[in-house]
Amino acid sequence: MNCSIVIRAYNEDKHLGRLLEGIKHQTLKDVEVILVDSGSTDSTVEIAESYGARIVRIASEEFTFGRSLNFGIQAASGDFIVIASAHVYPVYPDWLASLLYPFEDEKVALTYGKQRGPESSRFSEQQIFHQWFPDTGSLHQETAFCNNANAAIRKSLWKKNPYDETLTGLEDLAWARWAKDQGYEIAYIPEAEIVHVHSETPRGVYNRYRREAMAFKKIYPESHFNVYDFLRLTTTNILSDIWHAARQHVLWKHLGSILWFRFMQFHGTRMGHRETSLVTPQLRETFYYARARKMKEEAKREVEPIQYKSKE
Repeated sequence: MNCSIVIRAYNEDKHLGRLLEGIKHQTLKDVEVILVDSGSTDSTVEIAESYGARIVRIASEEFTFGRSLNFGIQAASGDFIVIASAHVYPVYPDWLASLLYPFEDEKVALTYGKQRGPESSRFSEQQIFHQWFPDTGSLHQETAFCNNANAAIRKSLWKKNPYDETLTGLEDLAWARWAKDQGYEIAYIPEAEIVHVHSETPRGVYNRYRREAMAFKKIYPESHFNVYDFLRLTTTNILSDIWHAARQHVLWKHLGSILWFRFMQFHGTRMGHRETSLVTPQLRETFYYARARKMKEEAKREVEPIQYKSKE
């Protein structure tokens, strides 16, 4: 398939090389790579250029998540656009092929793949990855949930509906909701697996969930998140994480980060909301609720993973 990969980046020289190296190892060759840089002051651009990526620049004061994607997609020549964060990298050499094969069905507008964290990830972050990105896929997903850290869309549909440049986050959810409303399908493909590196401070976690809640509120004006929601969800998710950490015999190693991560997650979510009303229960569950997580070993594939030179 004729595809372009669009990567948004700002000072990502620590991680970008691994993503670009992983792209080189894909079974799908001669793929156009476009880096949308929003004013990096490190060696991000130089690394991208060394791998043959095209550079699209956006001024930092003009940056929004949706606008940077629109810049990159506008410059792309592919019929299908793969979107990847600069701090992810593919696990398998068939990542791209797996992410793109559902587009053989003309009703599929968007696909997204599995995400896991490196060993250095916060325990609660890993739990969220397991919650949002299970081992079982779906070619006809019921909700509009998706994630642009590891996704692909049809450019022809983007031309009809570019990403919302006013949102503080969740531009992927807004676009997917539009696609579903038009009668298109969203496919979740766990074989298209990437490692997503997050090393946020407590303040960073708070800011991420606050801006996403602000965007969620704009997309779903009927949504609410009050003090009761904050107390209930903070408590239930902390208890869930503690239980799973204890089962894995790593509780004392991660107890501190579990407490601050979940507090900041839902404190940020609460502060991002401004009004109280109703929201789709199924989507609320996808974003916020603790669920039973799979405790057995991850599903194994027959495909050999990419062997990177350095470990995360």
